[in-house]
Amino acid sequence: MNESKFAHLTKVHPCFNEKMHDKVGRIHVPIAPKCNIQCNFCTREINKCEMRPGVASCIMNVDDALKHVEKVTQEMPISVVGVAGPGDALFNEETFQFFRKMDKKFPQLIKCISTNGLLLPDKAEELAEININSVTVTVNAVDPEIGKEIYSLAIHHGEIYKGEEAFPVISKNQLEGIKLISDEDIVVKVNSVLIPGLNDKHIVDVARKVKNQGASLMNVIPLIPLYKFKDTPKPGCAELSEVRDAVEEIIPVFRACTQCRADAYGVPGKEDKHLDLTPASHY
Repeated sequence: MNESKFAHLTKVHPCFNEKMHDKVGRIHVPIAPKCNIQCNFCTREINKCEMRPGVASCIMNVDDALKHVEKVTQEMPISVVGVAGPGDALFNEETFQFFRKMDKKFPQLIKCISTNGLLLPDKAEELAEININSVTVTVNAVDPEIGKEIYSLAIHHGEIYKGEEAFPVISKNQLEGIKLISDEDIVVKVNSVLIPGLNDKHIVDVARKVKNQGASLMNVIPLIPLYKFKDTPKPGCAELSEVRDAVEEIIPVFRACTQCRADAYGVPGKEDKHLDLTPASHY
């Protein structure tokens, strides 16, 4: 990894630098509705009220997303434009169409995606070609006994993997993909969802593995109890801090994540908005 690239991102990316988190903004454009895995803590929704990942008030097309970026960048300081769903960025061709146009129209903005990592090995070269600056990969386990409890489905290369068959496919591609995109000089941040009683003691193992693969930063985020984990309690602040402290012995940790929506835009924690305040019909 080119350390100067990571240093540059930490100066201007609100999701990489806690000091910049309330000073510069980011735009998530909701252009990626399809997903190729089922996480047992995730439900994707189209609504205007839930403040969490996997939620957007609409799905934009590529041209409307570009108009949205143009409008918002005229209104407030924006350093980053990303695709974070509400499905998986790499499983939707619109992501690549959007960033090809973004690269020409807004070359000064950092281009960022969030992904479950299943398609990273397939898409690594293309991500480099369209000048993606950073990729956030959600890696919740590297142990199959833990992973099989977190994922129940994967769709890959036309095959459907269910139950405990899904995790080995997901994990192999996540880890190979992180190495490949890091080798392409794309900065990698890893998100891990802390699930009490399941992976709380295991996230340090995830940290060691992803650092060895080339990740530069980790973000440990609390479970939002949904779907099959709806009865699992959300981790408390002390538990979250303990895991973050342990991970920070291995790899730098970002601690200011607000777990924002797939259509969020603005300055996190200060002037934060989402698309029900700027309906797609405006474009």
